[in-house]
Amino acid sequence: MRIVNIHEAKTHLSRLVDKAAKGESFIIAKSGKPIVKVIAIDAPAAGETRRVGFMAGQFSVPDDFDRMASEEIEKLFGGAA
Repeated sequence: MRIVNIHEAKTHLSRLVDKAAKGESFIIAKSGKPIVKVIAIDAPAAGETRRVGFMAGQFSVPDDFDRMASEEIEKLFGGAA
């Protein structure tokens, strides 16, 4: 994890915040001593990456999904399926 001194953090705050928002957290140090950790509010946990489609291929949706149990639903609500 990157450590920046407080002067650098003040000088480049916008750039550092943009990077933190993208998941690149950093530590601000004063006189070489770490004082705060900056991390995005909705950042994934360390080592965790959000992926779209992470369950692809693990299940399938039947072709008749929108018609499944239509008879039971018709009986419950008395309408035409």
